[in-house]
Amino acid sequence: MVKKGEKVLPKFPDSYWLESSEIPQYSPLQEDIQVDVVIVGGGITGITAAYLLVKEGVKVALLEGDRLLNGTTGHTTAKITAQHNLIYDELISHFGEEAAGHYYQANTDALEFIAETVKEHDIQCGFIRQEAYLYATSADYAKKLEKEYDAYQKLGISGELQSEIPFDQKVENVLSMKNQAQYHPLHYLVKLLETTEKSGGQIYERTTAVNVERTDKGTAVLTRDGFRVTGDHVLACTHFPFYEGTGLYSTRMYADRSYLMAVKSEQDYPGGMYLSVDQPSRSLRAATAGKENIVLVGGESHKTGQGKDTLEYYKALVSFSEKVLHSKQILYRWSAQDLTTLDKIPYIGEVTAGQPNVLIATGYRKWGMTSGTLAARLLRDIVMDKKSPYRSLFAPSRFQADPRARKFIKENVDVAKHLIKGKLELPVKKVHDLSRDQGAAVTIHGKRKGAYRDDRGEVHVVDTTCTHMGCEVNWNHGDRTWDCPCHGSRFSYTGEVVEGPAEKPLQKDEHTFFDNIFSEDSGY
Repeated sequence: MVKKGEKVLPKFPDSYWLESSEIPQYSPLQEDIQVDVVIVGGGITGITAAYLLVKEGVKVALLEGDRLLNGTTGHTTAKITAQHNLIYDELISHFGEEAAGHYYQANTDALEFIAETVKEHDIQCGFIRQEAYLYATSADYAKKLEKEYDAYQKLGISGELQSEIPFDQKVENVLSMKNQAQYHPLHYLVKLLETTEKSGGQIYERTTAVNVERTDKGTAVLTRDGFRVTGDHVLACTHFPFYEGTGLYSTRMYADRSYLMAVKSEQDYPGGMYLSVDQPSRSLRAATAGKENIVLVGGESHKTGQGKDTLEYYKALVSFSEKVLHSKQILYRWSAQDLTTLDKIPYIGEVTAGQPNVLIATGYRKWGMTSGTLAARLLRDIVMDKKSPYRSLFAPSRFQADPRARKFIKENVDVAKHLIKGKLELPVKKVHDLSRDQGAAVTIHGKRKGAYRDDRGEVHVVDTTCTHMGCEVNWNHGDRTWDCPCHGSRFSYTGEVVEGPAEKPLQKDEHTFFDNIFSEDSGY
């Protein structure tokens, strides 16, 4: 029973960006085709790369496994900023001032590119300049903001320390970054799609890429339906690379989830984009729903497939929005998944040193609006053989002993722990224990299975072994998905792939790591 005054969470997760957009639909690929560049992934990176390359006169095919913009890009906070949490002091410490400066400038260039593109095409996407703010609620993080401000000074970043924010929230320190921006990302990208198609770009949906192979005509992308798209270059812009080659990206990144709500507030929003640097994180920015002003409230990050009941993260955001914003209604709720590299810098460039014609872009660490745009621009430069000052900084083949070696060991020990734990534990629950709209790992005939009983009482059973690398998936109550704690693959309650690196659905029968790794279309 809902108590009087208690905020009601929407029953199902729906992204405000997707619900407020009309996205064109495209047919699946139904034949072999030859182009100059094959782009796999219909999010901000793939769409922007296609837009840029057709402007260069390049013949492009863009492939999306599901619906365009339905992935991470459609579930973002849509802050266009180079203020990527606490990052610049760390970059200076590990890579030096020149590299840290290049990171800032590359993201600032991406912001200005978006601003110029909005102006060039008169895109009605709510683009507006805003200041971005990091704030600390503890003395320890207040000191870290002071160190970050010192890094700003060294790099010539326009910002200042402040002592408060215009909300009912006590803070110890605040760091601003001037002249950042926000927008409606899907309204912006739909215009880029339309422009790309008018310029001759070929766009296909419901076309899942599963592998890359060399042919006498070039580099070919093999689709699940058996068709080939061949070109001089392949750009893997699929959040997690659909093709890893021998790059072992599963071991060099980790996935985590965070949560968002769109709320109505009793008070006017004062402007600005805010992010707490303490844990649990909190994010705030304004948006417009029709004629109404709303606030996007985000945070509660945790590793995918790990942590507590995911509905509890939404409830924590409800409590925060009531306290800080005096929110009166929750319009939408949704979650997002992000990948973080070992050194926090995205991987953009050749998938491996021996495959210069296969390029990837991944590991944006929650900052996809600028990182995805700069990735598209850098991929364009590589394809067109243009010089870029940012190429070595983002090269996937880079290696720094500190901090990557320690992070590599830590993350892969965590993977091994979850792999072993999942294999050894036999669930206590049985199918008959499940209520309606409840999912859990259960034991059926002595085997670990996943079961979800829907609102009609029908039970959907899957094998819980992830089809990527064999870890055991866990039930995500908040989103009604099966999530892998090892590498972040996610599946619907019927077992269909929602998010990679897995490419195959959860099986109904027994499945092992070897069933996938030795498959011809595994991507390895």
